[in-house]
Amino acid sequence: MKKALISIDYTLDFVADDGKLTAGKPAQAISDKIAQVTQAAYDMGDYIFFTIDGHDEGDEFHPETKLFPPHNIKGTSGRSLYGKLADVYESIKDDARVLWMDKRHYSAFSGTDLDIRLRERKVDTVLLTGVLTDICVLHTAIDAYNLGYNIEIIAGATASLSVENHNFALNHFKHVLGATVVEG
Repeated sequence: MKKALISIDYTLDFVADDGKLTAGKPAQAISDKIAQVTQAAYDMGDYIFFTIDGHDEGDEFHPETKLFPPHNIKGTSGRSLYGKLADVYESIKDDARVLWMDKRHYSAFSGTDLDIRLRERKVDTVLLTGVLTDICVLHTAIDAYNLGYNIEIIAGATASLSVENHNFALNHFKHVLGATVVEG
């Protein structure tokens, strides 16, 4: 069984107090855990995929334009990783097992070659971390389920805007997608 950790959208725009679409304190509270989990997965020999939302400035055709203010604009600091995860990334980014992937939609699979890259590496299990639990992490998990991957959610390394949203997603992962939810 080969695993890949997929780190989803843990960027300044989604986490920092002054981020363009920040989840704020709940997302900031997982900074240590997401860094620890990522480092541990790397140390165990897992693949690490940083799947990061990336939008073009002024893209009036993207559906999120109607829902959210501009965020994670390509070429801005808002796309930089937040907190200790940025330090982990800097220390491992040159390893061939570590990949950075731009994404345009909620799911890390939508419009990317993530599935191809995972299959090339014979990965059958994905570990999901990041923000928001009930949006990008959930949509990624649904696509992973539909593509036949085993799914592990690291609950302490995911966050949402509210406890209710976070718990809804964790329940959905367990009871609808058959994912393993790891508290730690």
